[in-house]
Amino acid sequence: MWNPYRRIPALQRRLLGAGAVALVLGAWALVSGAGWVSPAKLPTPWGVASAFGRLAMPDQSGDSLLFVATKWSFLRVFVAGVLVIVVGTPIGILMGASPRINAAISPLVDPFRSAPIVAVVPVLVMWFGIGELTKIVFLFMGAVVYLIPMVRDAIQAVPRTYWISARDLGATPWEAVRHGVIPMAMPRIADAMIVSVSIMWTYITVAEYYNAEKGLGQLIQNARRFSAMDQVFVGIFVIVALALVTYQAMRALKRALYPWEAE
Repeated sequence: MWNPYRRIPALQRRLLGAGAVALVLGAWALVSGAGWVSPAKLPTPWGVASAFGRLAMPDQSGDSLLFVATKWSFLRVFVAGVLVIVVGTPIGILMGASPRINAAISPLVDPFRSAPIVAVVPVLVMWFGIGELTKIVFLFMGAVVYLIPMVRDAIQAVPRTYWISARDLGATPWEAVRHGVIPMAMPRIADAMIVSVSIMWTYITVAEYYNAEKGLGQLIQNARRFSAMDQVFVGIFVIVALALVTYQAMRALKRALYPWEAE
């Protein structure tokens, strides 16, 4: 029972997960269906399913409100995620490879992991306006402050023997880092990328709070104004589903690139 290194069969793992989900759904249906909680606070599962159908149905223009909102939210996370990886990964590698660079940049990065990034939204609005750029910058800032330290820690976690071995073979210090340290750290760096993209999904509703004409955050905000809690739950569930699909897709890509990690 208490063995963190034991692998359980795939079927058993799926059954346990499905059972936990069914238990939560059953409790939700019981509490909301019996009227113990007002529908204005907790809609029934079938009410949420009905709202999902209405939002997913194409309108007169042939567009689905839910599909359009999902597309815009996904594009924002995708663009910000690419920027986070392209900018944050090299900085983290340099910090992990050089104590001097780490000492210079750490005070500019580490404190923001504990700072409420939502507090900078008014500043971003004043600097960049209320257009798409503000939303992308906000998502970028919310994730890059986590990616950079995790990449740095992944580099520093590689045993020193790999760097020494490369130096003994005639490599320069940077070549030893490039060919001896970075390849060994890449699986952990991939984990850091996955975590960073997942973090952006937790910020998407805040990013779309200001002047977002389309997006899941905007859909949730509009539904909340009209006390349509069933539609609020639809938006929340879609965000959770997108975050899960993104997570699983990036995990699958990691397993394909570093198959020895899955063994």
